[in-house]
Amino acid sequence: MDLKTHYNILYTDSIRKIRNDDYEIDPLINSSSDNRFGITLLIRPPDDIKNNIQKFLNEFKSIDPKQYYYQNSDIHITVMSIISCYDGFELERINISEYIDVISKSLTKNPKINIDFKGITASTSCIMIQGFMNNESLNIIRNNLRKNFKNSNLQQSIDKRYSIQTAHTTVIRFQEKLKNKSDFLNAIEAYKNYEFGSFEVNELELVYNDWYQKEKLVKKLHEFNI
Repeated sequence: MDLKTHYNILYTDSIRKIRNDDYEIDPLINSSSDNRFGITLLIRPPDDIKNNIQKFLNEFKSIDPKQYYYQNSDIHITVMSIISCYDGFELERINISEYIDVISKSLTKNPKINIDFKGITASTSCIMIQGFMNNESLNIIRNNLRKNFKNSNLQQSIDKRYSIQTAHTTVIRFQEKLKNKSDFLNAIEAYKNYEFGSFEVNELELVYNDWYQKEKLVKKLHEFNI
């Protein structure tokens, strides 16, 4: 299934459920007792793209300010969740250099990855900006990571939740019941095909992170130039 079809199916199904109040509210977003941590390989969009996203988010904040809106510092594309966040994970339990070695071995030379952020989609818990890749380089890297970590003895949980294939970024999460649902859904529809911009990926970050990639809780472990 191509990405556009995947995003459209997700959008149609999720918007229908949200319209029928069949959506998920996350009670842990601001919880001080949330101890779910893991390590993730990710891409960070440039500032101009993130600033465009903030203009988009400001419209939704005016409709329903009580939802959770991502700050620029937290916006990211997940390349691979190496160790999915779980309660009690501690960085001291693993050897970071071994993870860096496996990731380095998985990268391709001159992948020339470009991401086009165009349009939005949804799930029953969040709103996402659609990311489209110009070639298969990112998925080749992902498949290399799957193979190389599977062949290692390192702790990992790749594909345990789902097999990642997109280049989306989550920008809104539902933390309360939608107050102005009709206006909120109308705004989503208005931005369904909005162009946020394109950028070339020059580096990947390996980070220790919480579930929401909050800057105050994230620790950069390594940067890979590609």
